[in-house]
Amino acid sequence: MEILESRFNHLEYIGKIPKFLIRLQLISIPLIGTFFILDIPFYFGKALMIEQYFGIFFTLVIGNLFILYPLNRKKIIRIQWYDLIMYLLSFIVGLYITIFYPKILFELGKESWDKVILGTIAIFLILEGIRRIVGWMLVGLGLFFILYARFSWIVPGIFHGPGISWERLSTYLFLDPSALFGLPMAVTAAVVMPFILFGNLLFGVGGGELLNNIAMAGFGRFRGGPAKIAVVASSLFGTISGTAVSNVVATGTMTIPLMKKIGYRPHIAGAIEAVASTGGQLMPPVMGVTAFIMADFTGIPYPKIAIAALIPSILYYASIFFQVDLEAGKMGLSGIAPEELPPLKGVLKKSWLFFIPIAVLIYTLFVIYLSPGKSALIASLSIVLISFFQKETRLKFSWIAKALEDTGSSLLELGVIVALAGLIIGVINYTGIGFILTMSIVELSGGNIYFLLIIVAIIGLILGMGMPTAAVYVLLAVLLAPSLIKLGISVMAAHLFIQYVGMLSLFTPPIAFAAFTAASIAGADPMQTGWSAMRLGILIYIVPFLFVFSPALLSSGPLIEIILATTTALFGCFMLSIGLTGFLFKQINIMKRILMTLSAVALLIPASGKFHNIGLLTDIFGAIMAGILLFLEFKNKKDIFK
Repeated sequence: MEILESRFNHLEYIGKIPKFLIRLQLISIPLIGTFFILDIPFYFGKALMIEQYFGIFFTLVIGNLFILYPLNRKKIIRIQWYDLIMYLLSFIVGLYITIFYPKILFELGKESWDKVILGTIAIFLILEGIRRIVGWMLVGLGLFFILYARFSWIVPGIFHGPGISWERLSTYLFLDPSALFGLPMAVTAAVVMPFILFGNLLFGVGGGELLNNIAMAGFGRFRGGPAKIAVVASSLFGTISGTAVSNVVATGTMTIPLMKKIGYRPHIAGAIEAVASTGGQLMPPVMGVTAFIMADFTGIPYPKIAIAALIPSILYYASIFFQVDLEAGKMGLSGIAPEELPPLKGVLKKSWLFFIPIAVLIYTLFVIYLSPGKSALIASLSIVLISFFQKETRLKFSWIAKALEDTGSSLLELGVIVALAGLIIGVINYTGIGFILTMSIVELSGGNIYFLLIIVAIIGLILGMGMPTAAVYVLLAVLLAPSLIKLGISVMAAHLFIQYVGMLSLFTPPIAFAAFTAASIAGADPMQTGWSAMRLGILIYIVPFLFVFSPALLSSGPLIEIILATTTALFGCFMLSIGLTGFLFKQINIMKRILMTLSAVALLIPASGKFHNIGLLTDIFGAIMAGILLFLEFKNKKDIFK
């Protein structure tokens, strides 16, 4: 909410219109979305098309973006005329769709002056909104595809095409169901929105405090307790919140000072929070809503995606957990005094009601198979109902309004990015450049699947800079996933791979928004925090390159292979953590650290899928080497329980 308040600082009034009208519009975004998702008009004998809802969504999201992200951020008195014009144009474009779409549908291929003008305005609004939110990089990407579609007749080689007149192109991108108002916007408006609302309501009634208290009661007394609290609380918070930065702000304000208090260096405390908050979006069941977008893109049922994502996320968090424990041992850090911790039994007794909405969500998704959007809305309703059972958690109207407003504001950035993704998808569908692009990326890799994975990872790192994870996934799913599938990687593995690489920039310098946000809370050097986060979160760079070749790590295949691959990978995570921190029972010399790291690499190669034969050998080799090294450390340990 503080971020939203800062965006209102530049306007007290729009002429004579008080700023609460802007807040009212933000509140209306999830309310109108709920109206359409639950198909309320049907119960009154009315049939409204989903594109009519998208028109309203476009109006409210794009229009208010220009108010809350002004062109001139130094103007702090009132809205400027040029921002107001953009706001009004957004309303005209969106309401045109809402009012006239039934008629438009029957003459979809017909061009007219109003469609061309409004289509051109819509494209301009999206590009300008992207520039204000993300910067010129994505504007350049969008312009590249649009200009290619228009002028492909002058492009040589395999990318040569007939070109498309601006009248036809602008009309198609604006009105065709496979372009601007296509799948990315549909998923955002009908799936992502309800889950953001669910998270805001849950934390509005104290869910965030509950997660922190559970983590504190369960892990606070152990060495490095605050760091373990950060790992557990951030993983629970992050899977629902959907953004690493908001996760850092929500949990880091508590965990980072606690970590510093018991002796963690500021940059280490910030790095732990950054990687823990980032990983929440990899953790089922919600996975920061990306899993639901993935289900729509791939046609794979959501439960299968959640199950497939489980083992990689466990490996990621296990690596972090091992490292923070060993780091605490290395620095001689203790846990939090028992008298400062809430009793676990008391926490659960007081807050057991909060588990009901999560149970409702899981039940509606996995048992009765409701759509994700309806499941999230029903779970949100259960939050409101159970809040009345305890006086201190009883939702007031102002709290509900705040949750609705926060939901609307959260959709501004994501909404404009998925609108751009819709334009890009439209160009790809119309021109057929998707196939050519896939073949070009494959050709660039020389048909070498390992080189292709590296290329895709680098592109994902670059495109992911400064963007919400869900939006990054949408772009990468359109641009890069087909090339991976072309070389034989399964659809599931390809899409999980691009989800992982799209998140690399969250704590990889020089951008590293999550790490830099944590550094500001910790009072640490941002770059130093980023480098430390890379070390702590190293599994995010490794695991995706393993599971693309190993179905077992995605919970697919014979049970014995899944158990073996998971066990050896966890053992590998432990050995890698020792090698990186240089500590087990005491400081470890550089040669042993190198050997432990080598044993970890051998153990991490799974004995399944493409690596089955070599993986079996490396697992045996790694286990023997690790066993010898650990035996020597146990033999030479001194004062282990000191």
